[in-house]
This record gives sequence, structure tokens and C-alpha cells, in this order.
Amino acid sequence: MKPYKYASLVVITTILMAVSFPVGKIGLSYAPPFLMTGIRFVLAGALLALIVAGRPLPKGWTQWRQTILLGLFQSAGVMGCCYYSMRWLTSSESTIMTSTSPLIVIVLGSLLIGTRYRFHQWLGVIIGFAGIFFSFGAHVGLHLGTVIGFAGAVSFAIATLLIKRWSHAFDLMVLTAYQMLAGGILLLLFSAIVEQPYFIVTATSVTVILWLAIMSSIVQFTLWFYLLQNSDPAKTSAFLFLVPVFGVGFSWLLLGEQLHWYLGVGGLLTCVGIYLVNWERNPRENVSTRASG
Repeated sequence: MKPYKYASLVVITTILMAVSFPVGKIGLSYAPPFLMTGIRFVLAGALLALIVAGRPLPKGWTQWRQTILLGLFQSAGVMGCCYYSMRWLTSSESTIMTSTSPLIVIVLGSLLIGTRYRFHQWLGVIIGFAGIFFSFGAHVGLHLGTVIGFAGAVSFAIATLLIKRWSHAFDLMVLTAYQMLAGGILLLLFSAIVEQPYFIVTATSVTVILWLAIMSSIVQFTLWFYLLQNSDPAKTSAFLFLVPVFGVGFSWLLLGEQLHWYLGVGGLLTCVGIYLVNWERNPRENVSTRASG
């Protein structure tokens, strides 16, 4: 993939990810987290399934099982945990937990599939995580909300590795549609068990659901799966460190959350971490990687 194309898609995707946190926080005033997220993904999955009707469906039980597992981890696991964690966390704090995913990707990739990463890549992820931590004043508390948020990050990391391994056998748009639909159905079932479902219909609540379903689900997930399919998952996941940086700005704009001077310092550390994770020492390797896009 050409560098400018890759960079543009990463920026668009991370902005859409960032916006989904404050928008989701607004939505929690009108519906409980699992119900709201379930409606989001069922609507998004159904709309995208209609758009891609006629394209090849997953083949056999193996591919349908893979699709359901991706829905469990990517849609239900990540966003279900994120929005549920907002009962205790601000939208900014929830993005912090989700953005620990790149470190988990490298750890799981090394332990489970034997992927080897260089020292500077490990160092870059650690520096990037330190930048996120510093961005919010190094005061993230350990309580149920952070545990649930971190569980969402683990789910995100697992989904990232599974997408990289399985997605080449699928039509990407079909996979995106049906994993969202599967995740949404799982969330609605979970909501029926653990929540007292309600949905307050207003212009704001409908706008929130439509934004989350179309821009933060169909568009965002399609771009994210495309990036993972055509790049190294650990390198691409490293750019999740940009999500809280964008997220703070949108949280300030939409929710009135405060901005602080240390966000700039944390943002600088984040950029250093991203550079180290993506830095190729071997120029020939870098050229061949670019040519493959």
C-alpha cells in the first residue's frame, strides 16, 4: 500500500474511532450500554448486508464460525466493554484503556503465533503507552471500570490477530457486515439477560444511533479491516495511540471535558512511539514493503 494512502486511511479511521467514544457517551443517556451497542451493530450489519447482497457469503460452518468469533471479539467484546466501562469512566479514560491494544497485540503475537518484533518496536509501544498515560495526567485509577475497559482492549487485540489470519479468505465487505450482525445479536441477547432494556426516542438518540451505525461501524470497520488485511497488524494497531489524542478534542467539543497542557507532552511521546514501531532499519525491506501496496 502506498504510504500516502496508508496514512490517509489511518487518520480517517482513528478519527472515526475517536468520535465514537463521546458520541456513545451521549447515547448512554437514552439507552443502557449493551442495548445501545446491540442496536448499533444489528442496524449497521443489516444495512451493509443489503448493500453487499449478491457477493459471496462465508463458505461452510468453518467460515461462519470465524465470522461469529470475529463478531464476538471485534464488535461485542470491544465496544460492549468500552461503553459499559463508561458507567465509571469518562469517554477519555475509556479510550485510554482501548488504546493499550497495540502492546497486547505484540505480546499475543509473540506468545501465540511466534511473531518476532524488534527491540525498537517493543520500545515504541511502551513509549506510546506512556504517552497516553501522561496525556491524562498519569492518574488513571484501578477499579471495575478500568478492568472492563482493559478487557475491551484485550478483545480488540485478539480480533486484530484473527482478522489478519482469516480475512484473506473472505469478501471483506461481507465479513464486515456479518461480523457486526453477529456481534449485535450477541449484545442484544446479553442485554436481555443483564439489563433492563429501554430506549428513549428523541432526535438526539436517533442521530447518535445512525452515526454509530453508519460512520462509526460500516465506514470505520471496513477501513480498519482493510488496513489490517494489507499491513502488519502490530504496526497498524500502534496508530490506535492517536485515538485518545483525537478523542480528547472531540470529548471537549461534544461533552465539555477539560483540556490540559500535559496532553501536548503526551501527544509528542505518542508520536515518538508510533515512529519507532513503524521504523524500518533495512532500506531494502522498506522499499519492498511499499512496492507490495
